[in-house]
Amino acid sequence: MTPNALPPASRTSLRRRLDQLGIGLAGLCALHCLATLVVISALGVGGHFLFDENIHRIGLLLALIVAAVAIGWGLLRHGRMLPFAVALGGLALMAGALIVPHGANEFVLTLAGVGLVSIGHLLNLRAARSE
Repeated sequence: MTPNALPPASRTSLRRRLDQLGIGLAGLCALHCLATLVVISALGVGGHFLFDENIHRIGLLLALIVAAVAIGWGLLRHGRMLPFAVALGGLALMAGALIVPHGANEFVLTLAGVGLVSIGHLLNLRAARSE
């Protein structure tokens, strides 16, 4: 289905929901990072699940899909590059976190990345409101 197959109000609502989903996913990612540190530090358990690389790969894949659709669609509609550029920078940091060893560098890259992706979605929401 093409974006133009939906009525204009439904397209706007769908874009808004996708941006909100992207912000929610970023929040879950940040929560995962913080929970991993707390659980591993305090209890010394759960590392086999919380450090699983597949969680990070799936999270990045979901972030890429949601951002590509929501922010890409927004770019086509409102023409503003800033949301796209900010989100792209965040996704690059998240991807970079996959190639560094677990630890402080991974944590910082991931949190900075999800923060930028969230800001990109917020900027996209704001740009869509001013259409």
